[in-house]
Amino acid sequence: MNKIRLAGVALALVSSATLAMAQSGGDTFKAKCAMCHGADGTASTPMAKAQKIASFKSPEMVKLSNAAMIDSTKNGKGKMPAFAGKLTDSQIKDVVAYIRTLQK
Repeated sequence: MNKIRLAGVALALVSSATLAMAQSGGDTFKAKCAMCHGADGTASTPMAKAQKIASFKSPEMVKLSNAAMIDSTKNGKGKMPAFAGKLTDSQIKDVVAYIRTLQK
């Protein structure tokens, strides 16, 4: 297999893995996060407004590192509850990957 074809196959595999993470993260987001953050992540729900939750599209949220988002999800932050023990590390990473798709 030549190098170009091999690079194409590698890119396709990475893209497929990223899409799978985003899809499973989307399911978890809808089940555990959307009631507060909104289905589209813009924090337009009554709960988000009452709690003053920031939109995932806000500049402050977009610039957060994945590590910071994972930490907030695992350990909680402010009024957000901790999801450690409720979600696996893999599920949390998948949710963060899904949130990144909402930010585009």
